[in-house]
Amino acid sequence: MIRSLGVLALLAGCATFPEVEAVESADVDTADYPRLVNIDTLIARTAPRATPDLRAGVEARAAGLRARADALRGPIIDDATRARMDAGVDGAG
Repeated sequence: MIRSLGVLALLAGCATFPEVEAVESADVDTADYPRLVNIDTLIARTAPRATPDLRAGVEARAAGLRARADALRGPIIDDATRARMDAGVDGAG
């Protein structure tokens, strides 16, 4: 249980989060609360469409994440190191 919490904490430390403050407008602290609208009004609206630039950016990010995931799928310990470790463990007992 404690080990899994430690792993979870390590994984959370690896994540990168966007800087929220960097995208806030200057008047965010004094802005009015959003107006509440009826759900029917929201449903009746047409869904926003992605622009070609937005789509290209998302696809490029997805490709980068896929490449990063592929790189992580490889072996963690190479064969020579694994053999040396196995020999050390077998010789100690």
